[in-house]
Amino acid sequence: MTQPIAKTTVQRALHAHAAIGLIASALLYLVCLTGTVVVLYQEWQRIEQPDAPEMLTIAPDAVQKAAAAVLASEKGKPGTTHLYVHMPVPGLPRTTITTDSQAVHANADGTIAGPEENAWSEFLLAAHYALNIPGLVGMTIVGILGVMIVALSLSGVIAHPRIFRDAFRLRARDNQGVGLADWHNRLSVWSLPFALAIALTGAMIGLGSVGAYGLATVFYKGDVEAAYAPIFGDEPPPDAAPAPLADIAGPLAWIAAEHPAVRPTYVIVHDPQTRGQHVQIIAEHPQRLIYGETYNFAADGRFEGSTGLSDGHLGQQLAASTYNLHFGNYGGLPVKLAYIVFGLALTVVVATGTSIWLGKRERRGLREPRLRSLWDAVLWGVPLALALTFLVRLFAGNGAPLAALFWTLAALIPLAAAIRPLPRPKPYLKAALGAALIACLLTVLLR
Repeated sequence: MTQPIAKTTVQRALHAHAAIGLIASALLYLVCLTGTVVVLYQEWQRIEQPDAPEMLTIAPDAVQKAAAAVLASEKGKPGTTHLYVHMPVPGLPRTTITTDSQAVHANADGTIAGPEENAWSEFLLAAHYALNIPGLVGMTIVGILGVMIVALSLSGVIAHPRIFRDAFRLRARDNQGVGLADWHNRLSVWSLPFALAIALTGAMIGLGSVGAYGLATVFYKGDVEAAYAPIFGDEPPPDAAPAPLADIAGPLAWIAAEHPAVRPTYVIVHDPQTRGQHVQIIAEHPQRLIYGETYNFAADGRFEGSTGLSDGHLGQQLAASTYNLHFGNYGGLPVKLAYIVFGLALTVVVATGTSIWLGKRERRGLREPRLRSLWDAVLWGVPLALALTFLVRLFAGNGAPLAALFWTLAALIPLAAAIRPLPRPKPYLKAALGAALIACLLTVLLR
């Protein structure tokens, strides 16, 4: 005869179940919050390094000169496999050259101005993109979270048949969670198209790499680049024999003459200073959602064709549109502001959803102050940790270990709340967050 499970064992299992749900909600909240903040990725870079040289345009010859100077500074080091030139654009009017070992800003005349220092912006992007976890693991987790948001959005609509009819109904606040539930439902309706678009594109980006590795394993003998080639184009075979730096100025001049309506955003030199090197120019197309078309050039500057992201098959155009649609990199400042508003709404929906769930448990007699305090620590501790890492970056410089600091704070704050759940930490964390935000603002203004 089967022995009944002890009541204490059942309670422990329920606590573990609730804790796992809280962890999933915390990750959803973190991804939504960092995604909202990272909409201003270009602006954060300018705030971090306000003295970097800025320009509306840069001459092709100056780009060639700057690339050559960067490579010359790396003599004696292992050869870089890719050289990237970020061209000045309205949101970030700076010329930045990145290799395998360094990133520097260039002046308008092609001279090197100094190193790029945007550690907090890069940390923030990595936190949203992959939870600061290297490799495929982090991106896969974030992709799964995107799928969860889609499932939660659709199931929420189905579970509340009156949700659209009551789209503008807000009942008074009370102690039973009715007002909170109304805000949760109203914001869910108002942000539903945005939430679905962001979640679907996030899932595509996060799980796309996993899919590419799967396709490469099954159909391309493990060659991931071959799996991506039908969408983003393939590369010619490498030739490591030394050679002068490829012509960069010629392709930029060709783009300006042949396609004056497009705007180059990146120049990529593959295997620079080798006989197998070639140049790609990524250029934005006006009134298009794609991040750009890729124009391919031989080392001598000869045009070899475009990849087809602007006029190729539908799958290519869809893949090239995913990034801008997810991050709001189109339409300028009005679109960014809209993404911030709807991103905050989505963040509030995630936060209130878990708060409503905890409230329902309490009304059923499952009073768990530790879980409540843990959720308070997540809601107010995560933005507090972001603000503190930003302050550390401003005072300690570009080399501060921001990812380690953030995740340490993100772990210690909930741990402290769990050890001492009463009184609830919410008012103290809110006060600390307000003080940290004011300190950030004053520091930026004083700089």
